[in-house]
Amino acid sequence: MISHPEQILETCIYVDNLDEAEKFYCDILGLELIRKTEGRHLFFRLGRSIFLIFNPKVTSDPNIEHDVPTHGAIGPCHTAFAVKENEIDEWRDHLGSKGVAIEKKILGNSGGISLYFRDPAGNSIELGTPALWENKEKIVFE
Repeated sequence: MISHPEQILETCIYVDNLDEAEKFYCDILGLELIRKTEGRHLFFRLGRSIFLIFNPKVTSDPNIEHDVPTHGAIGPCHTAFAVKENEIDEWRDHLGSKGVAIEKKILGNSGGISLYFRDPAGNSIELGTPALWENKEKIVFE
């Protein structure tokens, strides 16, 4: 019998302005850009996972030849990044110093904490501590 998937290998959000997204995710969140195709996509490495940002006008166009099936979404998406619990206040201060407004801070029932804010495209971005999902031992920081 085959086993179930154990983690997310990659996930994706969609933006119209890749230059603005690159600046935000590199300069504000400090993500490592590993691949970029002008006007089409940005790929970032986070530990053993990949975070993708695509321009939906390009990736969903059936008239453009693609290596993978067409896909795209319009409107705000949501992505949560895991951060260390002892760094959540530093993240709040860092985001504030960069002019990024915290939309909401949530204290979870299991003791986790989340900070919600928006990227330049309006996507809902969350920095959350592993205890949110009561799986502190499952998320390993490298």
